[in-house]
Amino acid sequence: MIYIEAVLSGDKEAFNELVRRYKRKVFAITTRFTLNSCELDDICQEAFIRAYTNLNKYRADAPFEHWLIKITINCCYDALRKQKRRTDNVALDDVEQPVDGFATIPISDKDDSYRELYAALDKLSVKDKMIIILLELEEKSVREVAQLTGWSETNVKVRAFRARMKLRGYLGDKNEKQKT
Repeated sequence: MIYIEAVLSGDKEAFNELVRRYKRKVFAITTRFTLNSCELDDICQEAFIRAYTNLNKYRADAPFEHWLIKITINCCYDALRKQKRRTDNVALDDVEQPVDGFATIPISDKDDSYRELYAALDKLSVKDKMIIILLELEEKSVREVAQLTGWSETNVKVRAFRARMKLRGYLGDKNEKQKT
């Protein structure tokens, strides 16, 4: 790609074109992992910083977009791990909806099903949450998830099965409590 070669040759402004071309894709993926607008911006920025600093490691045997998506997924994974370590979790009522029409998961006071889903997802481990988001919300194939995470396809399938069972349990517990 012309812009990658230009950046590697020292033209730092050429990277702006790559950001312009791929920012919507990076933003869309990141919205699946967080709904907090400040965190969303930080993760997107981190993904592009990592891409820029590691551009010399990009091998042109796969499309640049795939390489950038893998970096974005890794940034989201890192953010999820940090979030799990924090004790001052933000209440779900305080979550902001992303702006600029990029939001892929609408959250409103009228529809609590998304809030329930995200509350249940937050109870999962980071790896389980990652699997569910990639397979179910991003609609990636098992093979694609394996490539993005570096896990074997068998590992992805087993993790997905276990994560779905846990998620069903969390959502089922919520439904059982509402019935009584």
